Amino acid sequence: MIIADGGRGLPGAGDLVVAAGAGVTGLPVVRYLARIGASVLVTSNRPAPAGLAEIAGDVTFAGDLMSVPQGCSLVVTSAGIPPSHPLLASALAADIEVIGETELAWRIDQASGSPRPWLVVTGTNGKTTTIGLLEAMLQAAGRQVTACGNVGWPVIEAVLAGGPLEPWQQQPRQDLIAAELSSFQLHYAPSLRPRAGLLLNLAEDHLDWHGSMAAYAQAKALALTGDIAVAVRDRPVDHGSGRFRPRLRGENHPDPTAESLLRAAPAGIKVEVIDGVPADGQIGVTAAGGAETVVDQAFGHGRLFAAADLRLPGRHNVTNAMAAAALALAVDVPPPAIRQGVRAFTPGAHRNQPVAEIGGVRYVNDTKATNPHAAAASLLAYQRVVWIAGGQLKGATVDELVARIADRLAGVVLLGVDAQVIEDALGRHAPDVPRISVGRTDDGAMDEAVRAAATLAAPGTVVLLAPAAASLDMFSSYAARGDAFARAVAALDRP
Repeated sequence: MIIADGGRGLPGAGDLVVAAGAGVTGLPVVRYLARIGASVLVTSNRPAPAGLAEIAGDVTFAGDLMSVPQGCSLVVTSAGIPPSHPLLASALAADIEVIGETELAWRIDQASGSPRPWLVVTGTNGKTTTIGLLEAMLQAAGRQVTACGNVGWPVIEAVLAGGPLEPWQQQPRQDLIAAELSSFQLHYAPSLRPRAGLLLNLAEDHLDWHGSMAAYAQAKALALTGDIAVAVRDRPVDHGSGRFRPRLRGENHPDPTAESLLRAAPAGIKVEVIDGVPADGQIGVTAAGGAETVVDQAFGHGRLFAAADLRLPGRHNVTNAMAAAALALAVDVPPPAIRQGVRAFTPGAHRNQPVAEIGGVRYVNDTKATNPHAAAASLLAYQRVVWIAGGQLKGATVDELVARIADRLAGVVLLGVDAQVIEDALGRHAPDVPRISVGRTDDGAMDEAVRAAATLAAPGTVVLLAPAAASLDMFSSYAARGDAFARAVAALDRP
């Protein structure tokens, strides 16, 4: 076992390492371990992927292991496997360290002799939009960087790019590591200390994996353990117009979880992103002459960009852009590059993505809204909505969401395994809103849902797929659900 900076271990030649999971991040981990001469035992509850046989070295596929083998010195696990899994539990009981791909990548970088600054984005919602904005700002400043982690390529590939262990890759060495990290990835990355880490928000999600909201928050808080900690202090308040403007006195609705985690963070510098006029140590927004301007009072740069520069609907996205700017400023990106990045950025698919307008009704795909907090941000961006909702709630509650958006609902179409939970909440908080339930779970379910939504929609209404739930009860992924929605809308538009 080779000891990296900070006393953390890296596997070496001859070490027996268990790689739990052989998916998108698992294969690069196995490839790295084999190239440094470790003996790799790959375990998965799925058949061995074809790419595994192409990896040269001492690599063995062991099927679905329930306990660590004798002589194992380290387990590198896929982030999706919970700590309660028998394999991981047996490793911990035997005092064998269990880490994730992100932690392994961090240790590799720290031991390289020329570690890069790391910028980390986490939160329940908004991560992918924010990391995309950050990537655009960094690239506008001439930095060689491509976002990694929970989006794009695995962190370990970003760390190894351009180095001797990745000769087949055409990617150049990264100037810094910009990573979107989930709570799972952070849980398995205990020694990660980024140059700057961002916590966007916290709401109920993945409670089935973490076991409690406290454990979920504890994992997210690991992003705030580096040099600079950034958090969004409060949630935007909807004012009905859909425009972003500062809060009035008495309007503030602080998020005590994010605020308390920022206060408790060990970082030497703490930055708040606020929906209002910023004070020292904050990035916020001012309004003059009807124009909203984002202003930096944390790093001393003053005006950064106009809210109108952002080509994204919803005031929450201005908050995302402010938060991305905080991370960019942490690595000395100048304000002109931040403005250029904001103006250049276009959102990825399946995130508040307009699909069509038919008969004065707009159809919008936000299938990425896989929890109630994300769905709220999406729903509050529109004045009158027919909401397509349902799927796997993962233990989250929806009463607060439904109460908050009830006055915007022109109708609701429900589908998926937890549709009844949303139906019950509608009965309590929006009993007069018409709703239609889709009972089928086959490939035609989304077609039926979209046709039903069209019957509830009048000109000027938005039919919004913002399910507030995960997709795997009916679809292979949230993207497949969004694609099904787009196909169903296209079918409506055909004569």
